[in-house]
Amino acid sequence: MRVLLYEDNTYETLTPLALMRPVFELLCGRSCLRHRIQTELPGVDLGVRIRPWLAEVYAEEQPNVRVNDADWERSGPLLLINGRWIPDGRLKEDLFAANTVGIVDGSVAWLVLSSNKARHWNSDWSNPEDIAASCSPVSADGALINHPWDLINRNADQLQRDFSAAGVSQIPQCEHVQCQGDPTDIYVSRLAAIDPYVVIDARNGPISIGPHAHVQSFTHIEGPCHIASKTQIFRAQIRAGTTIGPVCRVGGEVEESILHGFVNKYHDGFLGHSYVCPWVNIGAATTTSDLKNDYSPVKVPLLGTPIETGSNKAGTYFGDHTKTAIGSMFNTGSAVGILCSVVPGGRLLPRHIPSFCSVLFGNLRPAGPLDRAIETARIAMQRREKNLTPAMEVLLRMVHEMTAGARRDAVARFERIGT
Repeated sequence: MRVLLYEDNTYETLTPLALMRPVFELLCGRSCLRHRIQTELPGVDLGVRIRPWLAEVYAEEQPNVRVNDADWERSGPLLLINGRWIPDGRLKEDLFAANTVGIVDGSVAWLVLSSNKARHWNSDWSNPEDIAASCSPVSADGALINHPWDLINRNADQLQRDFSAAGVSQIPQCEHVQCQGDPTDIYVSRLAAIDPYVVIDARNGPISIGPHAHVQSFTHIEGPCHIASKTQIFRAQIRAGTTIGPVCRVGGEVEESILHGFVNKYHDGFLGHSYVCPWVNIGAATTTSDLKNDYSPVKVPLLGTPIETGSNKAGTYFGDHTKTAIGSMFNTGSAVGILCSVVPGGRLLPRHIPSFCSVLFGNLRPAGPLDRAIETARIAMQRREKNLTPAMEVLLRMVHEMTAGARRDAVARFERIGT
């Protein structure tokens, strides 16, 4: 089966999470859409159509995936899947009938092209409505992700679905661990290490813990929750609706949040209704507010423009490689770009911190020299036995240039009105 995952022209609404990756690599539940496709459609021949500036890094990360290959795209029948689609159930080939288009809330979730249609299409998959008009529409399940908070709001239910689809359970083989709820709602890899006096509470949803994860004593985990491989949990309170990706270090209190992977939150502090991208370091006692005092719906400043979330719960959305210092306090509904440096000054931080900015004792400014920031990113990755490749460095420099206008406007606004 040939499948093309594509980004449509709305990826900017997922800033800052999608600045460094295609939208279909964002986590919801236990994995991203690309991983679901490769797992649930065995033998799939997978290609992607993504923003050109992401192509070289993505090809490094996924060497078995065809990246922006127009000749391959035109070479036969093709199932196109919108990268913002999160299906409700498992993917099966018989869901996708020839010459049909799956519609979710009036938008294209997927479409099936015959060889002839694929051969004559111009490969501008960012706007598939024209070719979709020639296919028979059917109602598709699931949802299309439009904003960062959509991932958080859907995460608890998606964790339930993913656990059910996996169809396995396995309770920890160690003494003095308290498991609550249905044992079939608990999976702990035999390669994971669970110390004594850990509580695994699956009364309100399933819990899965991956291989080589380590959960220290006096940790309390509420389901639904997923803790991925090689992650370490330090005496933490992990509340329901949380996904913690691979190679994270997590302490303190975490509620209904997604930590993408390679996130360091070792110390105490509250993280709620938030998404944290890779290589973010959250300093001791850093706290995110996720509820306003008057319980009113939250707005989040994406690209500097406040956007209604329609929810009274929204935390902070952290871009890659951002660092927060001890005692940082983030206001309800904040957006922080990539490679930011945050040093608090005893008050709530600006709700919009563009990429490559610093907040130093209450003042928002462009960060220091780009070469120094890139070197810091290189050191952070080496500490986890990863390398900042030349292609990654080029991408960081490109995103720095692309976000220059947003950075300039935000700093000018801060100097004018102080927020």
